Amino acid sequence: MNDAADMDGQVALVTGATGGIGRATARRLGEFGAHVVVTGRSRERGEETVRDIERAGGSAQFFRADFAAMATVRALADEFRDRYDRLDVLVNNAACSADARRLTADGHELTLAVNHLAPYLLTHDLLDVLVETPDARIVNTSSTVHRRGGVDLADLRLESNYDALAAYARSKLANLLFTTELAARLDDIPVNAVHPGFVPGSGLYRDGSLPVRLFTALAARLPVVGTSVAEAADGLVRLAVASDTTGTYFEGREPAHPDPRVHDARLREHLWNVSAALVGIDPDWP
Repeated sequence: MNDAADMDGQVALVTGATGGIGRATARRLGEFGAHVVVTGRSRERGEETVRDIERAGGSAQFFRADFAAMATVRALADEFRDRYDRLDVLVNNAACSADARRLTADGHELTLAVNHLAPYLLTHDLLDVLVETPDARIVNTSSTVHRRGGVDLADLRLESNYDALAAYARSKLANLLFTTELAARLDDIPVNAVHPGFVPGSGLYRDGSLPVRLFTALAARLPVVGTSVAEAADGLVRLAVASDTTGTYFEGREPAHPDPRVHDARLREHLWNVSAALVGIDPDWP
């Protein structure tokens, strides 16, 4: 990472930034001079993140948002647009890994709603601000586990044979399908995705099953297992600062080959259209 990166005057929005990888990413962007808008469910943790960024010499503002509710995503976009006239980098990082099948108030399967539908809708609602900002960038957090995911477009609510890991893997595959399709549709804004690594200390697995939580708690205590939060943020920060590529999947700081399904244009378009219908927007965007 270039320690001399200059983001003075830029505005960055980092979702899921009240802990883990998102918080580390937000802090680094603040150190580089960006004004960082951080989002999360906890106001207490959000305000502490803002103070952390300010102690490091940056500036920040917290917007509370629960990405399980699409109305909240829309409200976040509206609030951002009311207060800012530019968006230099959007980091779609918020994610969850639930221990059992749950439906949101909108009727969506929880993991898909938070990990895919919310960033899909937020990007749509903020795209005009991004387009109006010179050299804007979009960075999405994905995972190598996407290779284990399957997308049954006829059963996006996972009403049969629910498996928590399969639901998470499906959402991460959806992230890559969305990233690649959006990059193909946009001419001037680079859109990339990053697998930050297995990060036991990220807090992602706090809602996982008991065995998953026990394993990650143990892994977090073993320095040879997984990636630290600070190291995991490297790939996100690199692409958030500047990007000379688009539609690329990274594992850490290095480009990698995603699952071949990511290059299936028909699958990408189908998921795009179904996602638009689920969140109530016109699929003919951007």
